[in-house]
Amino acid sequence: MGFMKKYVDKHWRLFLVAVFFVTLESVADLLQPTIMSHILDFGVAAGRLDYVLRLGGLMLLVTAGGALAASMRNIVASRVSQKFGTELRSDLFQKIQSLDFSNIDRFERASLITRLTNDVTQVQNFVNGLMRIFVKAPLLCIGSLIMAVRLNPQLSVVLLIVVPIVGLLVALNLKIGFSRFVLVQKALDGVNRVIREYLSGVRVVKAFNRFDHETAKFQQSNTDYQNKSIQVTRTLSIFNPLILLTVNFGIAGVLWLGAWRVNHHQMQVGHIVAFVNYMTQILFALMTISMVFNMFVRAKASASRIGEVFAEVNRMAWDSAQLMPTVQPAGRIEFDNVSFAYEGAAGDPVLKNVTFTCLPGETVGIIGSTGSGKSTLVGLVPRFYDTVQGTIKVDGVDIRLLDPAQLRKRIAIVPQTTILFSGTIVENLRWGKADASREEIELAARMAEAHPFISEFPEGYETRLGQRGINLSGGQKQRLSIARALIRKPDILILDDCTSAVDVATEANIKESLKQYASGVTCLIIAQRITSVMDADKIVVMNEGEIVGVGTHETLMRSCRVYVEIFQSQFGKELPLHAEAE
Repeated sequence: MGFMKKYVDKHWRLFLVAVFFVTLESVADLLQPTIMSHILDFGVAAGRLDYVLRLGGLMLLVTAGGALAASMRNIVASRVSQKFGTELRSDLFQKIQSLDFSNIDRFERASLITRLTNDVTQVQNFVNGLMRIFVKAPLLCIGSLIMAVRLNPQLSVVLLIVVPIVGLLVALNLKIGFSRFVLVQKALDGVNRVIREYLSGVRVVKAFNRFDHETAKFQQSNTDYQNKSIQVTRTLSIFNPLILLTVNFGIAGVLWLGAWRVNHHQMQVGHIVAFVNYMTQILFALMTISMVFNMFVRAKASASRIGEVFAEVNRMAWDSAQLMPTVQPAGRIEFDNVSFAYEGAAGDPVLKNVTFTCLPGETVGIIGSTGSGKSTLVGLVPRFYDTVQGTIKVDGVDIRLLDPAQLRKRIAIVPQTTILFSGTIVENLRWGKADASREEIELAARMAEAHPFISEFPEGYETRLGQRGINLSGGQKQRLSIARALIRKPDILILDDCTSAVDVATEANIKESLKQYASGVTCLIIAQRITSVMDADKIVVMNEGEIVGVGTHETLMRSCRVYVEIFQSQFGKELPLHAEAE
């Protein structure tokens, strides 16, 4: 829980203010049994009404002071805990954003959501309880012990038996509960994962009529969460009754021993009443401590999971003094003997000994079978991952020397899976350039063949999109994604199979617009269709993570067997294979 130090340093003053008011409240609670004892022994027993009224008024003032202190304590505690929870959640979100993909890949997405929401809430609730009841309970317990011993040392022998037993029960509660609460949080991860998968793929579920399957899968995760919660609750539920039973036996012992001593004129009745009140306060204090320990166990499990994220170190290093050169023309990309494998993945590397160069302003097509490493290859250019072997240079500079944020400012990407965000169309397009004018936005939309369908909407560019652009077709989403990239006017443009849902005629129009609008931009085009890349300046053919051919369409048709096979599979033509084909 090392990450907590930052928040302790920031909020300790208000925390102490809350503790001050808790202390005043506890003192008020501790004074009341003693005042009641005096009222009984020196007021009621002696028939002194004035004494009863005077001390009764004092008790009312003490009670009112305690209530005021409790109100102030609640206000301060709520303020501190809410600020703490907000800051922790914000810092955790920023930490996740700062991590590279290899760090994030170690966590399930559903688990990160749980850590950002439920786990932070558990820690926040504990901090709130810490200022409201956890500080008060020990004060009441220790204070009641001191007041009880001062009031009647002979009866205190009961406390010597009761308190150690209760302490042992609380320690067992803490030890048994922690591991079980960790399992509960993991089960909650499972529930979130199933919900997230269902909501992301609800159209597929409907298309294949898999409601029963998804319902059964959710029911299984939900039942697992229920069973884990029941197990921990059942295990811990025995402790509160045992504590209650132990303290009640203590109260019974006090009454029996006190009655015997009163009967032998060795103590007064008021002492018994006060002692029982102190025993009751000790009972509630210990019960509260037990409950807060349950909160602590849950919060400790959650804090441990949050700490795992904060402990992740972004292994991408760079020289902060190194800047991208302002050479013209810009956009040269060099792959030099690049190999790459995902961390923890079994089998051969995804990329093996990849070497080729993209010249400034050149359009390079990358084609290959599914799983050949095309998307992984272009994902290395903006430094989503670092290479395992070899180097990638942009304008002559090894990208591992560059701040990824600085590098990505010069790159625009249209990903294979189109991601749009809830908001208006214009807000989505301005992701490419935050200060883009309306003219720039409309021009980029025209180049991407998106303007015609946008104009058909009643609200045009102000049309609101649902989450992930749910109210658009696949082709419309792809065209918006292309427009979003074009509006940036980057040095390097990466198009990752981004026209798969667009008809051939529209794709041809987009390519023609790109030649004009993105003139001088180094363009990497990943495609499944040969028609998408056959007019590129250079085509890179990949197979099982390796480059098996580089050249123009005509050159590859003469020299690359893999390229010819792809061509034949798409056009159904039997073409002669040259002897040099690989």
